[in-house]
Amino acid sequence: MIRIDSVTKRYPDGTVAVDRLSLEIPDRSITVLVGPSGCGKTTTLRMINRMIEPSEGTITLDGVDISRQPVNSLRRSMGYVIQNAGLFQHRTVVDNIATVPRLLGWSKDKARERARELMERVGLDPSFAKRYPYQLSGGQQQRVGVARALAADPPVLLMDEPFSAVDPIVRKGLQEELLRIQEELGKTIVFVTHDIDEAIRLGTMVAVMRTGGRLAQFAPPAELLSSPADSFVEDFLGTDRGIRRLSFFTSEALELKKTPIVAVDSSAEQIASREGTDVPYLLVTDLEGRPLGWSAPGDLTAGRIEAGRLLSYGRPFVHGKDSLRAALDCAVLSPTGWAVAVDGDGRVVGVVSQQTIGEAIRSAHAAQERDEKVAG
Repeated sequence: MIRIDSVTKRYPDGTVAVDRLSLEIPDRSITVLVGPSGCGKTTTLRMINRMIEPSEGTITLDGVDISRQPVNSLRRSMGYVIQNAGLFQHRTVVDNIATVPRLLGWSKDKARERARELMERVGLDPSFAKRYPYQLSGGQQQRVGVARALAADPPVLLMDEPFSAVDPIVRKGLQEELLRIQEELGKTIVFVTHDIDEAIRLGTMVAVMRTGGRLAQFAPPAELLSSPADSFVEDFLGTDRGIRRLSFFTSEALELKKTPIVAVDSSAEQIASREGTDVPYLLVTDLEGRPLGWSAPGDLTAGRIEAGRLLSYGRPFVHGKDSLRAALDCAVLSPTGWAVAVDGDGRVVGVVSQQTIGEAIRSAHAAQERDEKVAG
């Protein structure tokens, strides 16, 4: 465990970057530091590996005061990932990843073997091993940065806004990759971001910091969204925190309808049998059960499905895996107001209306309130 006890960082000009901060960062979890610019997030992160020394207070790692440890050995025991990866431009990808093991005395062959293993773990093609950083995309460079931080198998991983310089699609992929790696390796990760959505998605615990380096609230994401400590935290979470909260409710209990689903090769009789249901549209699938689009029963000419006339089915959600927030988003974006539920292979398992999703949301809130009363 990393324990930050009444830590203050005051610069010679009197500026206080961090003010009496106390945190207990649990092992094998992702703790996210989030807040506006100038709130001391990065300063706090850098004090953990002594890139910056605190003015007051102590930081301990597994009960040992880090100020009493040799700074070089301390830093080598912690992986460090920064924005834009910070790679050595004159070294190949494999040698960038092998940097810390080589510093620790590993042979070149052993270090490169470890680097190639980590390339696979972070989703990099083995053919990239001999490329240089400038030959990679921004997202690929960040994956190299994560692999380099993991190379010596450190128990602690420090990440300073590592995904902020890439586009939203790549960023989402990198977040998913980090969660997958964390599930496999169980590191103690301290992650800095200014993006509350990223904090909510990644954090086991989230520390919201105020300008001036003071802690506003330290809580699991669901608690943060349901019970912000004060108006500052509430404003920082934004007006749509209720929608974000739905990310913690599973879609597993949603009641799906299968009657409006027809295959593209259905006969006129099969299509007609779907008419008269309480769903005003039919969802057409391909022969493998994957969605093609929506069609109103009356649009089916002589029992034939005309693919060019189908309405978009929007974006489906994975039933049981994705949250109620994802299901609601799919229904809102659908031109029919109905969300399409698929399995892990993308095959349709049913459809669900906004009304049904709304009822599930109310039930989930009621169940959570009951659980909180029992726990209290």
